[in-house]
Amino acid sequence: MGSARCAAYHAPVATRTADPRARPIAVFDSGVGGLTVLHELLVQLPHEDFLYLSDAARLPYGTRARDELERFALQCAEELLARGAKLLVVACNTATSAALPALRERMAQTTLGIDVLGVVQPGAVQAVAATTNGRVGLMATPATVASGAYSSAIAQADPFVELTSVPCRDLATIIEGGFPFDERVVETVRGYVAPLRAAGVDTVILGCTHYPLIAPMLQRMLGRGVQIITSGTPVAHQVEHVLGARGLANPRGASGLANPRGADEDREGDYRFLTTGDVEAFRALGSVFLQLPLGDVQHVTLHAAEAAA
Repeated sequence: MGSARCAAYHAPVATRTADPRARPIAVFDSGVGGLTVLHELLVQLPHEDFLYLSDAARLPYGTRARDELERFALQCAEELLARGAKLLVVACNTATSAALPALRERMAQTTLGIDVLGVVQPGAVQAVAATTNGRVGLMATPATVASGAYSSAIAQADPFVELTSVPCRDLATIIEGGFPFDERVVETVRGYVAPLRAAGVDTVILGCTHYPLIAPMLQRMLGRGVQIITSGTPVAHQVEHVLGARGLANPRGASGLANPRGADEDREGDYRFLTTGDVEAFRALGSVFLQLPLGDVQHVTLHAAEAAA
């Protein structure tokens, strides 16, 4: 797959830091769904700085073609790279399924050699470990299901686990539209759950980062004996492992490193937001997904990708 470079508006170079450990962890998604992953990252890695990009102007990703998704993902990555990211988290199952190899190829070309982590493999591994009857369900966008990414990841973890996949064409868009939900939405969700109940699954992967927001509704429909798997926690553990292995953990979180007295160790990191969509709409819905104040949100425009230099 070819690499691409985006001619987008970038933050001034002066916002970067010479110490790569002090740079932010970058996270992107097609909308606000990835904030469910960012929430876990903020909780588990409180000393790190984060930069989140929502490509809301091109939502939904879930019904788009693979080459288009790859192009979008590379544009998002270039924007975050230009703003000094030290690690990239693709907090979107659809983008992970379509573009992870291309993103890793591109980020490997950078001076720092930036690692790229997706949300598919951690969730698949957790589901295989959780199931007791060997029957796992997947709720995801049509593009994610069609990619076969979860089928491959689960087969690699345990070839004897049976996967029942349900493409949920409009569910991410419904959730992105905000709350409260009416009876029509409830019946739509019930229709997506029906094949999973019929298959007798005991574990269900929420293969879209928007879906954890309706986890209580899904749990009621699936039954209390069914375990629901989300990607936020395992991804956060993976990020922590990579930072440690690469020596990129923020100094303020290392005992005695930032300040011998420990005064700086307890200081929380910062988190900032970029969106290609409407800033106020992102701020209003984003706080529901993040479960924390959003603060400053900046609008950005991602331009068409150019051939890599």
